[in-house]
This record gives sequence, structure tokens and C-alpha cells, in this order.
Amino acid sequence: MFIIVTQVLFYTCILMPTASVGETALQWDTPLKLDPQYFILLVISSGLIAAAGYIINDYFDLNIDQVNKPGAIVIQRIIRRRWAIVWHLVLSSIGAGIAFYLSWKLKNPIIGFANFGCVLLLWLYSTSLKKQLLAGNILISLLTAWVILVIYFSELSISRFNEPLYRSQINSVFKYAIIYSSFAFIISLIREVVKDIEDREGDARYGCRTMPIVWGVPATKMFVSVWLIVLGSALIIFQLYGLLKGWWVGAVYCFIAVLLPLGKILINLRKAGITKDYHHLSSQIKWVMLAGILSMVFFKWYL
Repeated sequence: MFIIVTQVLFYTCILMPTASVGETALQWDTPLKLDPQYFILLVISSGLIAAAGYIINDYFDLNIDQVNKPGAIVIQRIIRRRWAIVWHLVLSSIGAGIAFYLSWKLKNPIIGFANFGCVLLLWLYSTSLKKQLLAGNILISLLTAWVILVIYFSELSISRFNEPLYRSQINSVFKYAIIYSSFAFIISLIREVVKDIEDREGDARYGCRTMPIVWGVPATKMFVSVWLIVLGSALIIFQLYGLLKGWWVGAVYCFIAVLLPLGKILINLRKAGITKDYHHLSSQIKWVMLAGILSMVFFKWYL
């Protein structure tokens, strides 16, 4: 759901309005290079690859999940393990196949190879990287950021970069892609580390070397607190920039729906002590992520 909402909003509220910016409201050549038909295929590819990643992660996490969240186990209880592998291979193959088809149609090899790389990285994450200090957390955060960046790279046309109007418009798209992908990276990193604190009992039993196990919970909470402050500070700067441009409604929304909850999360993090507390924090972070994504709606009118 998050992937679909994120990509649809970035496409309709940032990419499309930016494409029509200009004194004469000129479009980029014919329509967008990433037209709605290709965009839908891109969303399907992203969703299938992510679904396959969840499946293979549950497959390899079965023993750990029996300790951390026994009531939420799907593998073996609902779906047999061998069928989980089959579904992973089918969904990954279709998702990567669609990505290579888009690469061919858009004359852009980045999409196919990058999404195929996502399949391989999700497998590597599930089998080994998630058990290593910070490696799995950073990887998942980068893949979350890629959900937004893939739209920019799908629209990018190197052959047209010498056209002043196109260069201005694609640079504008890049600016917003960086802002939102950075937000996605940091908020995802924060949530991944909080989830590691929540799951530390099962992780420790099966040899994982996550941050709360290697560094301890107090140091891990300090790490999360620093990133919460960094994210909040960056958002304040962006809102001040928005206020200077007269974007009052968006700034008020961000303050109420994103900045205030981030402050509450920071306070609750310091008070957290039991697994249930960290589970609630993880849920709160997820809602802040959604609120941040929904702020793209305002650019439908600002751009």
C-alpha cells in the first residue's frame, strides 16, 4: 500500500505538474516519457518485487518469528514453505520481467537492472545482511528511497538534457525526488532500528548481530534519537523555505502531522522499556511516514 500511494502521489502531484511548468505551459515533447500506461506497469513491478521480498524474508525468519511474533506467522501455518519459495520466484520473475520490458520501451536500461538488483538484494538481506550490524537496516532504507527515485530515473532522458526547458523541469523533479527519498530513507532507517529493539529477544537467540544486541539498547536509543533530531531539523528548514514561498497550508500540515508526532516519538522513545513500547513506536513511525508521503498532495497546487 505504501509503495502504491508513494508512487501514485509522486507521479500525479510532482512529476505531472512539473512537466507543464513554463511561461507557455509547454509539455515535455509529446506527453511524458513515463506515460500512465508505463507508470502503472512500474507500480506493478515495484509491488510484486516488494511482495516477493516479504515472502522470502518470512521464509528465512520463521524460527525468529516464532519467538518474536508467534501469532503473526504465515509460513507453515497458512502456506507451506516450498510454496512460499514458489510464490517468491513467480512474483520476483514477473516484477523483474516487467521492469526489463519498461527498460526496452523507455530506452533506459537502469530500470530493468536496478529492479532486478532489488530482487537480489532482498534475497541477500533475508539470508544474511539483516543479521549484520546496520547493513540490513541501511539496505532496506535505500530500497525504500528507490521507490521514489525509480520514477525520476524512468523519466530521465540524457539525450534531451541540452534542451533548456527540459533540463529545468527534470532538475526540478530531481530536487523533489531527493527531498522525499531522503525523508523515506531516514524515517525507514529509524523504524528498522526500532524494530530491531523490539525483536532483540528472538534475534539474539538465533545469532543476529543487530544494533541493540551489539551496542546495547541505550546506545541504540541514542542513535535513533539523533536521527529523529536530524530529520526534524531538516523538515523545519524545508517548512521555513515553504513559508517564504507562501506555502502556508503545506507548512501547517507538516507541523501538525509530521513534526509534532516526531517530537512525541522522541519523548516516548526515551520512556520506552518493554517490547510493547517499541511495537507502539514502530506503528507511530509508520503513520508519520504515511503523513510525510501524503504531503505530496500540496504540490499539485504549488507547482
